[in-house]
Amino acid sequence: MRRNLSILMVSCLFVAPIAEAAQPTPTTEEDKALYALGVIISGNLQPFALTARELEMVEAGITDGVQDKVSLKDLESYGPKLQELQKTRSAVVAGKEKAAGAAYLAKAAAEKDATKTASGIVIKTLTAGTGASPTAKDQVKVHYEGKFVDGKVFDSSIERKEPVTFPLTGVIPCWTEAVQKMKVGGKVQIVCPSDLAYGDQGRPPQIPGGATLVFQVELLGIVKASAATPAVPGK
Repeated sequence: MRRNLSILMVSCLFVAPIAEAAQPTPTTEEDKALYALGVIISGNLQPFALTARELEMVEAGITDGVQDKVSLKDLESYGPKLQELQKTRSAVVAGKEKAAGAAYLAKAAAEKDATKTASGIVIKTLTAGTGASPTAKDQVKVHYEGKFVDGKVFDSSIERKEPVTFPLTGVIPCWTEAVQKMKVGGKVQIVCPSDLAYGDQGRPPQIPGGATLVFQVELLGIVKASAATPAVPGK
């Protein structure tokens, strides 16, 4: 447990700068590898929504752990306490995300050419397609870009300049439902409520719990199973 706690706490160094401490800049390949390790591990800390002071406390724990000077004699007992703290903090974060998402969904549903489905998804046609529509059993080839309600991009095949192919049963429920309503050649904006995306648990470290997601999707084609690639957005 002690070793696991030390590993979890290391990520704080890369989540936010500590007061009056310079943020190191990775220059060598080894620096970059270590920085990447910190970013990956940081996903364990994001659900805690730590304040600056709390990050300093985590830093103190890292320092004592590395120097074998841990003052807590009952370290094992803090496993359940950390789990409860994470649960409480995650619920607060998810609540804020849901409130922001509900406001965004209401605004998006009122836009011209937008339709709200019975499940709560808002779909807005950007370019009407003229081809066939896929079924849930099909695999589709698409270009897409995913954003949060504040406009920040978290994933984009458009930026990578490489469309992806995936089965409609292998993605988040919002995609499975919405893409079936498209026709090949069409482009839409899909606003996914959190319960049809990643729910209250989110997808750390990238997507917080309760997040409403906004996708721009262009349906390029319906393909045979043998032509599909492993890349699946949202998985």
